Amino acid sequence: MIEQDKRKAIYYLHNEGMSARKMARDFGLSRNTIKNIIAQAGEPKAPGVVRSDAIEVDEEQIKRLYVRCDGWMERVHELLLEEGVKIAYSTLTRKIRELGLRRSVKPRCDRVEDEPGAEMQHDTSPFDVLVGDKKIRLQASVLYYRYSKIRYLKFYRTFTRFDMKCFFHEALCFWHYCAPVCIIDNTNLARLRGAGRQALITPEMERFGQRYGFEFKCHAIGHANRKAGNERSFYTLESNFFPGRDFSSMDDLNQQAFDWATKKMPLRPVSKTGLIPAQAFDYEKTYLKQIPVYVTPPYLSLDRDIDQYGYVQFDGNFYWVPGKGRYVVTVLQYSDQIKIYRARKLIQCYDLPGCDVKNKRISPPGQPEPVYQPKYRKKPTEQEETKLRALSDEVDAYLTLSLQGKGKAKHTFIRSLFRLYQKLALPVFLSTVQRSLKYRIADISAVERIALLQLVDSGYEIPTIDSDLQLQENKAYLEGALTDEVDLSIYDQFTGDEHDE
Repeated sequence: MIEQDKRKAIYYLHNEGMSARKMARDFGLSRNTIKNIIAQAGEPKAPGVVRSDAIEVDEEQIKRLYVRCDGWMERVHELLLEEGVKIAYSTLTRKIRELGLRRSVKPRCDRVEDEPGAEMQHDTSPFDVLVGDKKIRLQASVLYYRYSKIRYLKFYRTFTRFDMKCFFHEALCFWHYCAPVCIIDNTNLARLRGAGRQALITPEMERFGQRYGFEFKCHAIGHANRKAGNERSFYTLESNFFPGRDFSSMDDLNQQAFDWATKKMPLRPVSKTGLIPAQAFDYEKTYLKQIPVYVTPPYLSLDRDIDQYGYVQFDGNFYWVPGKGRYVVTVLQYSDQIKIYRARKLIQCYDLPGCDVKNKRISPPGQPEPVYQPKYRKKPTEQEETKLRALSDEVDAYLTLSLQGKGKAKHTFIRSLFRLYQKLALPVFLSTVQRSLKYRIADISAVERIALLQLVDSGYEIPTIDSDLQLQENKAYLEGALTDEVDLSIYDQFTGDEHDE
């Protein structure tokens, strides 16, 4: 593209009498280009000039064939050729786009000014976070007040509709104020059908918002910038929250996230405007709606059976229920506790342990733990595996080889190998494992046969026990042999499924 100043200079020199050949040599342009610039009086080609098509195509014909072929442009091109219209496929696709048949023009995103008390925004985003020594995919949930720029942040392993309710309850009860509108994306957690302004919110979430004094509104599809403040919050997480921080557990992660979002960031000035969120929120409170003094926390109602040892199972843990009977109880799940009811009477209340705690027996605090174990409690094998791996490098390598892709059979294999270790002398066990590792044998029955072969090859003999053959002649033996057999028929009427009364 030739600059406007150069065009004007060429036209000026032409008027002064300089030849086109000399100007072409001095400016490094072709004589045809010089002549075109002179013909245009030094002005560039008028913008917006559209190239005229060499082939005239009836637009109504294209629309008719497009509808007839259900939008398949290759078939439209074939039918046009059959009707004697010679047109290139690229020209046809351009004409279809110009007619607005192929894709609609994306409308502009709404631009909303920051008004105090006007709206708040909510969104979630996945992050791979190193918790302890393991990287976990977590969902970050952020509630953002548009005018004051304050946030509330929490991480979840999964984010369901119930988690969404609990998050809003925690955030709004912490800040004590809410805006009348909450902008969300077109998530199925709150949306029933439709999208954008035409989206219908599920009656459940609509009633939930009314309890606090706000309503959900979805932005248009593809217009995530409608809640740009929330999107910016996720970038701030990557650039400011995660770097330089270590998290030992999920509870530690959420505690640090709470301190960062509610204590540090409200006092940090916004970079462009210098606005301090804490001060802006104090001003915005007069425009916001105050949360009622008490709002019933969201909960889920679940039915659970008490096993024969007095436990109910919930979220991978076992909770002991006082009493001696076995019946069906109702468990109300809250965000931080569960309540166990029978016939609308509260039996026991437990605080939920951390989300990393699983397979744990939980009993009422201040009381002795129950003697019996739950019926379906898992029996981990970490101790057996640790002890086996510490025996030698061969045993460690053999366990790594054998446990690949075993799934639930992993614990059975470890227990069987540990029992074999307890039965055999250490040198015999190590030679058995070494031979199994050499031939890559992962079947425990084959390993036991190898152990037997090792015993035979080493000349090991089972020791014999000398017994007194005159035992049957002893007076005590003769008296016991004549004792009447015990009648155990009374136990035949009982079964293992009888309820304890």
